[in-house]
Amino acid sequence: MWTANTERYADIVPGVNDTADNLLNSIKTGHEEVAPSTVFAVACILENTPFINGSPQNTFVPGALELAEKHKAFIGGDDFKSGQTKMKSALVDFLINAGIKLTSIASYNHLGNNDGKNLSSQKQFRSKEISKSNVVDDMVAANHILYEKDEHPDHTVVIKYMPAVGDNKRALDEYYAEIFMGGHQTISLFNICEDSLLASPLIIDLVVLAEMMTRVSWKAEEAADYKGFHSVLSVLSYMLKAPLTPPGTPVVNALNKQRNALTNIFRACVGLQPESDMTLEHKLF
Repeated sequence: MWTANTERYADIVPGVNDTADNLLNSIKTGHEEVAPSTVFAVACILENTPFINGSPQNTFVPGALELAEKHKAFIGGDDFKSGQTKMKSALVDFLINAGIKLTSIASYNHLGNNDGKNLSSQKQFRSKEISKSNVVDDMVAANHILYEKDEHPDHTVVIKYMPAVGDNKRALDEYYAEIFMGGHQTISLFNICEDSLLASPLIIDLVVLAEMMTRVSWKAEEAADYKGFHSVLSVLSYMLKAPLTPPGTPVVNALNKQRNALTNIFRACVGLQPESDMTLEHKLF
């Protein structure tokens, strides 16, 4: 698991990290565009050991994804979802499903630990900005009544290094929305997050879940052979800010949907029916 500092975003360079073979060759030659986290990821893939990226950079470049699929090794990412973003994904899901059209989100953070110091570098901050900003995209895109195609709320993220506050990150959010008859609503949140203490339990849960997935296989009743999960463990999305999903599959950021997916997969593992909020049996004569 990568729990070290945020790296800058890696450029996808043809002949360097675009395919599995090119990536392996680039590691051998020490190419500067291969990030340390990607080297660790490749080492785990080759050992068929699950690897989780707990930081926001694009560790899993196309070559790493291809290599994981080739070896049927598990990978998961990106970026631990512990404080401000977890609240944002829950609140935005609630507001949009309630028919309240968000028009802007402003998120401000200051913290004084090593993460904050590292993020004071613009290249590293850009990685974090991307992972924190994309969290509302699927919820907005799914509501065609509130939002036109390609329409989305204004969204800005600010992170400042403030040594005096140490690990006690301050997170301030303002949500501005349109309501009935041209009115507007503003929701402001102030959250003090003990950064490391919020992230540490996620690390334990992610390791336990990833290991569990190595022991789960399935097959259709008429099939002869069992199969495993796809190399990209999207089932871990509940605990990650910028969920990594198999190529061509949708990204789900809504917190309740992520939790329900995880719950129902484990219910299936012990032979239980999936949970449903319909409770139709209690609504009929």
